[in-house]
Amino acid sequence: MSDSVEPLGPRILIRKDEGRQKTKGGIVLPDSTEIPTITGRVVEISLEVQNKEDFPVRKYDKVLFNPKQAIPVDLEPGNVLYVVPIEDIVAVFRKAPKPRAKRPPADKEGTDETPNEEF
Repeated sequence: MSDSVEPLGPRILIRKDEGRQKTKGGIVLPDSTEIPTITGRVVEISLEVQNKEDFPVRKYDKVLFNPKQAIPVDLEPGNVLYVVPIEDIVAVFRKAPKPRAKRPPADKEGTDETPNEEF
């Protein structure tokens, strides 16, 4: 039997993303670096939050949250889980929609227009 955690009230369960040990510029960060916000994936959402149609966070979304009031849950070895109040969710990461490829205009039937080939 597998244990699970269901957050109650206006809270969600988040799996913290792995911390980056090196910045894109190559600077090595120490383990004790204090970061005021953390990113993670939504693992579970309370029924109260699920029933709110205006709350934009869904299961498996990547979010940015403030960990000050987050409650750590030691359920899975190697994974850091937090029960987080929804007011501490700062942002949701969304992929930008793919731009649609422009189609060439359809040729009109019955016209013999040739493109102007001046250089």
